Amino acid sequence: MTAGPDRAVAERLDAEDPIGWLRDRFVLDDPGLLYLDGNSLGRLPAATVTAMAVAVQQTWGHQLVRIWQEWIDVGQRVGDRLGQALLGAAPGQVAIADSTSVNLYKLAAAALDARRDRRVVLTSADNFPTDRYVLEGLAAARGLELRLLEPPGPDPIDAATVAPHLGQDVALVSLSHVSYLSGAIADAPAVTAAAHGAGALVLWDLCHSVGAVPVELDAWEVDLAVGCTYKYLNAGPGAPSFLYVRRALQERLRQPIWGWWGQRDQFAMGQAYDPEPGIARFLVGTPPVLAVVPVGVGVDVLAEAGLPRLRAKSVALTGLTVDLWESWLRPHGFALASPREPSRRGGHVALGHSRAYGVSRALLAAGVVPDFRPPDLVRLAPAPAYTRFVDVWDAMDRLRRLLEGGRHLLFDEAPGRVT
Repeated sequence: MTAGPDRAVAERLDAEDPIGWLRDRFVLDDPGLLYLDGNSLGRLPAATVTAMAVAVQQTWGHQLVRIWQEWIDVGQRVGDRLGQALLGAAPGQVAIADSTSVNLYKLAAAALDARRDRRVVLTSADNFPTDRYVLEGLAAARGLELRLLEPPGPDPIDAATVAPHLGQDVALVSLSHVSYLSGAIADAPAVTAAAHGAGALVLWDLCHSVGAVPVELDAWEVDLAVGCTYKYLNAGPGAPSFLYVRRALQERLRQPIWGWWGQRDQFAMGQAYDPEPGIARFLVGTPPVLAVVPVGVGVDVLAEAGLPRLRAKSVALTGLTVDLWESWLRPHGFALASPREPSRRGGHVALGHSRAYGVSRALLAAGVVPDFRPPDLVRLAPAPAYTRFVDVWDAMDRLRRLLEGGRHLLFDEAPGRVT
């Protein structure tokens, strides 16, 4: 076992961190807690507390229904801010609404309706469960084939992975840009181009991408995308999702849930459904106004630092994690389940171990918050907005010490309902 980087290295990196000040924008009420689960639930921005108080007390409490003139297009306004700051999307193509699962269903169904002469939906066998379930349900209801790519291990999905499965029968390719398991970054531009070459539409899941890695939806000519806001965007548990529809497709697609918020002049209460022009036609019901407020705050907090600096720090944080894995954890049976090359790796590092769940529980008991994914992965996500390099060093140090002492063997390996 090698010594690995000294803690002084982490201290120096923190001292030189050009966005170290961003940590002060977050509520840190337990300084001793080492939080490495930002890819499941981000920390609370301090500005969100104030913004929510204003929204509840001054707008809802004082203005009551009179404030609807301001609220009516809140999903599109915040969507535009998100699109320009973090998605490479020009205005009028992103909206905040519903959950990721519901948005995925809406966009996938719309895409399949636009390709009725094709019988195949293509996704990966290791795609996030809700994606696979939604696509499986759509395929079953329509008598289509759900074709599953075998994942290329910890390597990213690229055009070579997808090309053998493309043909004139494929209607939709739906994949995650960053794997929720390995953290591998798919080659979205190349995969999108390959799918378009075969005449298919493409729908990307950006849940583990937005706020963590560069995304250029317009430049990549992506058709459709969805993503959540409670991970790296720090919008809170159950925060509403976003959807993206390329402007050229908006008038050609009709989503399947015809709700009144997607209706033109909804307060005219018309009899027949007449969808709004543009991105608004992909909305359904009354927007969750209070829940959208933290999304806007989360976007603004990250935009203050800028995605290039966030990404550079993320690469350095996960790089330190990998270095310490090799020096300290590899001898204890941990395998690297993420790409080694930083440009192919997203915002988290996945480590494989035969007793991964016990290790996760032992880490929690030691004041480190990781994430377990069955059957054998411990995920460590040092979100760059608020994680220090010494946090990573200390967390990995606690992990190696509990392994050396066998403390992970004291915990039950049967996961609970929430892992």
